[in-house]
Formats: sequence, C-alpha cells, structure tokens
Amino acid sequence: MPVLVIMSNVYYTKVDSSTSVDKVNAICRELLDRIVVEEKIILEKDIPLKVHFGEPGNVTFIKAENYNGIIDYLESKEIKTSFMETTVLYGGQRFKKDVHLKTAEVHGFTRIPVIIADGDHGEAYTDVEVNLKHFDKCKVGKEFSNYSQMLVVAHFKGHGLAGFGGAIKQLSMGHASKGGKLAMHMGIKPQITSRKCTQCHLCQKNCAEDAITITEKKSFIDHDKCVGCGACLAVCPSKAVSIMNLTGVSQALKGNDFRERVVEYAYAAQKSKNNIYINYVMNITSGCDCVGKKMKLLMDDIGIYISTDPVALDKACYDIVAEKGKKFKGSNTFGYAEKIGLGTTKYVLKEV
Repeated sequence: MPVLVIMSNVYYTKVDSSTSVDKVNAICRELLDRIVVEEKIILEKDIPLKVHFGEPGNVTFIKAENYNGIIDYLESKEIKTSFMETTVLYGGQRFKKDVHLKTAEVHGFTRIPVIIADGDHGEAYTDVEVNLKHFDKCKVGKEFSNYSQMLVVAHFKGHGLAGFGGAIKQLSMGHASKGGKLAMHMGIKPQITSRKCTQCHLCQKNCAEDAITITEKKSFIDHDKCVGCGACLAVCPSKAVSIMNLTGVSQALKGNDFRERVVEYAYAAQKSKNNIYINYVMNITSGCDCVGKKMKLLMDDIGIYISTDPVALDKACYDIVAEKGKKFKGSNTFGYAEKIGLGTTKYVLKEV
C-alpha cells in the first residue's frame, strides 16, 4: 500500500532590492488573500502581528512601513490587530517594557497598538504543556494566551547559534518570556553575586516561588525552589543577578541541544492556534536583528513567502537562500521539528 506523503503549500512572490515599499505591501495583501482563499482559513476577529522591532543600531530589520499591506488587509476584513513582542534576555533598549515601547515608537511601529506580551520585565508567562525531550512545560508570554490565531511575521536571515532565523525562531524566542529564553539558551537557573547586591529586595518581591534570600552578608537563590522564570534577572537594577557562568556558557554552546529547545518552544507557542506565517526573505544578513549594528548584506532580496506551516515555510526559505549561494547552519532543526509534529519539511511552492 503506498505511503501517503503530506506536503504543505508555500506561496511566494519574488522581489529584489529595487522593489518599492508600496509594491511590498501590495504583495503582502495579495499573498494573504491567496492563502486565506486556497487554504479555506477562517479568520478571527482579533489577530495580532508577531513582529520584531529591531535593536537600536541595526539597520536591516524589516521596517514598520513594510507591514502596512498586512494591516490594510486585516482592516479591510474589519479585523482588529496589534503589534506583539516580548522583552529580551540581554540588556539594551528592549530589556524592559517601557524602553521596548520607546524603541518600537522610534522605529515607526505606531500605526496600531503595541503589546509587550510578557509583562513589564519579562516575568509574565503561561506554562504550556508539551512533554517533549527537553521540556515538560514551556514559559510563553502571558498575553499570547488571549489569542487563538496570529500572523507570525519573521525576517529570514542568519543567526549565530540557531544557524538561521525565521518562523520557527519567531515562534520560540519571539514568544517566550524571559524565563523561557533563559531555558532555551542556558537550561540553568540564575544566581546572585553578593558583592554587587544592594539589598533593594526587588528580586525577592518579584519571586513567586519565595526562592530568594537577601541579607547584608549574602544574597542567594535556592535552586530547589527556583523555576527559572527570569523575573529576578529582569528587575535587578545593579545587575547582581546573572546567568553567565561556566556551566551556562558551556550548555549554551551545545548548538544541537539549543536548536532542539528552540523547536520545542516553537511547538508550545503555536499549540492550539490557527496561525499564518510570513517570512520576508529580504535584507539577508548573517546575524540576527538583535545585533545592534550595521551588518553586510549577503545577497540581493529574494521574495516574500507565506504558509500555514512554519517548518515548510522556513525550509523553503532556507533552500532558496542556499540556492542563491549561502547555506546557513542549523539544518538539523528541520528534522527535529518534523519529528515532534511542528510541521513538515515537504512543501509545494506556489508563485503568486
């Protein structure tokens, strides 16, 4: 009896570096209309856009003006929408909600409301049960649980540790709370450097597990109680709370484990949701949009791709970039993603 091979559709339209912003927006509207009709997608009345606002100093992130076509399409269907993001694990201008909102404003993300999904400091999350190899539960930004459908919009490019960034990484790192990002990167729990601690007790007040002890002589975290939520790391004004130690760094450098953890978080983020995924294969660099500096473009712009399957979408983008001469690392991501049921690596390309 023949084996049924399930393939996912990936729709795309070619662009190049001369393609105008107006044309990009027209393409996005047309791609959305095509996939909704062909895949018979029922659209919800409130569909946020999961985007990346770009790190200050970065010039190749997908600019706010390139999302107008998506917003126009949703508004034509009388669908409410917003930009959604989460705080980041490292320092900088997206570490806390207030400065992250300012970054979004400075970078032009002002047309629709902005929601920071994991709270003021990255402490707000929902545990999503997955029962997979690395995680039983994943810490996903709390606000995401309010929606059954999202447009997950990603910039396809390289990434130092993941190999590449696209829909899968936008689901995982992009949806995780600080504790979730911590778990993916390190798989360890934070610690306090007592000599840096000013005994302000902010970490203690924000610890839901009562795992922190603060004294004049010593401050420490009880790792038997700590669940690794990252709230202490987020609120410490003196940077006394840290994840940088030999154990953490060595675990973070295990690329294969990191990529599997990323995939499991992506699985958690899309669980029970009817998402649509869009990848802009434009401004292709070797590094992530979190890199706060100008980066060299690797090649000309290629196209805009859309699918209901994040694995098929990323695989199609990965393959076309390789065809154009740049093979990113991280290809083992696809096998594990397919294995746990996040999507399929088998796709049919449909040009629009």
